[in-house]
Amino acid sequence: MATNSKSKLAKAQKYIHAVGRRKTAVARVRLYLKPGEVRVNDKLIEEYFPGQLKLAFKELLRTTNLADKVSATIKVAGGGKQSQSQAMVHGLARALNKADQETYHSLLKKRGWLTRDPRMRERRKVGRGGKARRRKQSPKR
Repeated sequence: MATNSKSKLAKAQKYIHAVGRRKTAVARVRLYLKPGEVRVNDKLIEEYFPGQLKLAFKELLRTTNLADKVSATIKVAGGGKQSQSQAMVHGLARALNKADQETYHSLLKKRGWLTRDPRMRERRKVGRGGKARRRKQSPKR
């Protein structure tokens, strides 16, 4: 009974908020449970992420059968375009999980969309050749 009321609660809200991250990119996702368009930083997703970058996002909506049923506004900051795209997918997966956990959780978890990728850039160390693992060149003689 509690899970049923939770899904009703999610539908009663105006939107569902979630945060996705990848490297230094952060995506704040507002998922609206009504048909519409997906906007990223006040641009359409096709304008902001041209080419291959929006495919993971489209695949997520296609897998959950929500391609024409939801709209979203997304604010992304930090990182590069690839990291921003992956952070956006992570945030959308978290929002869908909040919206209806019993329906989407196992599917999203199995595909790896709920897991935050922990890999970060390694910091450079003092006394090295300018990079994290590079050694300084030693003299020949």
